[in-house]
Formats: sequence, structure tokens, C-alpha cells
Amino acid sequence: MPHSYDLLVIGDANPDVILGPLDGPLAFGQREQLVDTGSLTLGGSAAIMACGAARLGLDVAFAGRVGDDDAGRYMRDTLASRGVDTRALHMDATRPTPLTVVLTRGDDRAILTSPGTLTAVSGDDVPAELLADARHVHAASYFLQPSLAADLPRLFRTARDHGARTSLDTQDDPSGRWDPAALGAVLDHTDLLLPNAQEALRLAGLPSGSPEQAAELLAARVPLAVVKNGADGALCHDGRTLHTAPGLALTPKDTVGAGDSFDAGFVAALHDGLTPPEALRFAVACGSLSTRAHGGTRAQPTRDEALAHTTPSGAHAS
Repeated sequence: MPHSYDLLVIGDANPDVILGPLDGPLAFGQREQLVDTGSLTLGGSAAIMACGAARLGLDVAFAGRVGDDDAGRYMRDTLASRGVDTRALHMDATRPTPLTVVLTRGDDRAILTSPGTLTAVSGDDVPAELLADARHVHAASYFLQPSLAADLPRLFRTARDHGARTSLDTQDDPSGRWDPAALGAVLDHTDLLLPNAQEALRLAGLPSGSPEQAAELLAARVPLAVVKNGADGALCHDGRTLHTAPGLALTPKDTVGAGDSFDAGFVAALHDGLTPPEALRFAVACGSLSTRAHGGTRAQPTRDEALAHTTPSGAHAS
């Protein structure tokens, strides 16, 4: 059936304050520490993914909730300036916009988030006509939005009934519970699962193991499990075959949002009719190239840039 939007993204949107790199542990006791860089930028995994997909040429709509405050207006205006339809980004007068501070040190980072409207985002923020009008529906930051998490099985089921493909990037669970019953309900209606390697192990219920093992187990739950593996690239499993793609040889300035840019690339590649191994290589290029600048969206590649860094022999099956 025809759809007006290539992609509907549901989830979190908040400003990111990114500081770093720290050259030692964070000091309390009213100590002031200086870092080389600091930036205020668009954040939230769902918002970064939406911007990456729009940058790649997809028609993208966003559904979620921010506060009716300066931070919320910044998010709305920045998303719109990057080509994302924000008519379903609700402005909540009763709660503040979420705010995240990211502290970087080497290739690691600490993330502090004030939830604000995140706890209020729900299926009611997703207009039924928009859900029916998107070719692909993606949700992010599952564990940060409990009301939305409870509604996702219904939303994904409805999207599929209208002919859409669905994808989920859970991100980390701050509680450490990784609720298998609740996750099972949404995975029953999920076509693509897009965790990083650590998240994949937790989602698969493995106390230890490899990303490949986790992907194989997760592929028994969803049609395609796609696992991001940092500088080593990424892999995917469809229940029969494992495909891998190496990372690009780049020196990153900032890895914040790289996984979300990867998600955008994978969805865009499938939209273009690429096979999963081809989509994997394209997505790795998108995620890697996004690390060329500070912040999650400033260096997101265009389609031509990503294609120029996508090598035809970069993946293999096993």
C-alpha cells in the first residue's frame, strides 16, 4: 500500500551537552576541571536517527514529546531544520524537556540524563494516521520511556497491519533488569532489532559470549538481528546466515550517536532495496562517518558520501 512517509521515528528527543575528553576521573569536592571541547547539540537516540535518515534522503516524520520550554523549542526547530516533519512532536506544558550531559574519556563515555518528558511519552503521542502512513516505523530508547514501551506492541502491530516494516533499538537499561516478558511482547512485532554488542548479550540473556552468539540467539526472536560492534564494524543474522562488515579506518572525534546513524543507514539501505549484507556495509559507513565531528548529527553523511565509503567486498557470510 502507498505511504506518504518513508520513515516514522518514535522516541526520545533532548539536547545533549557534550564535554571532554576527561584526562582522569570526574572530581567532586567543588573541583573545576577543564576539557578541550564542549558543545550543545541535538540529542536523543530517536532524534539523531531521524536526522541521519533525513540526511540520507528519506522522508521522515518524528513522534514524541518535549517540554514547552526553550530546550523543547530548540529540539523542534533543529529537527525541522534538518528536514524532519515535527508535527507529531508534542510540546508538554507540565514537564521539562529531557537533558543529557555526555562526558567523554578516551573511547568511552558517561551519560547523565534528566528524564523530563521521557516518562510521559506514550502511544497517545503517535497519531493513528501517521502510523498508517509510514513505510517503516522505528522506535528507540525503549527502557527510558516506560509508557511508550508498554504501547509499542500495539503500535508495531498496527504499523505492520498497514504494510510497514518495524525496527527497535533498545539502548541500555539503566535498571539492569532487561525485562524479558515485556521485551518478548514487542519483539513479536519487530522486524529488525538493532542493539550494540553489549546490549545484544543482555537481550539474549548471555552473561558472557560473543556478538555472533548473541545475534544467532536473537535471530530466533526477530526476522533480522543486527549488532553494532564499535570499531570492529557490525554483523547481522537472519536465523540461517551470519553476515559481517568491518569498520572503517577512521580516527573518531566523537562517537556519540554513531549507533543511531548506523540505524539510519541500515533502514535507508533496506528502503533502497539492498540486501542485508549490502545494508550492513552501508550502515557501517554511515555510523563511522558520523564520528568525524563532535555531536551526533554534525557529521552525518549524505547518501553519496556513505556510498563512496562502502566497499563491495567489505562483508562475508559464514
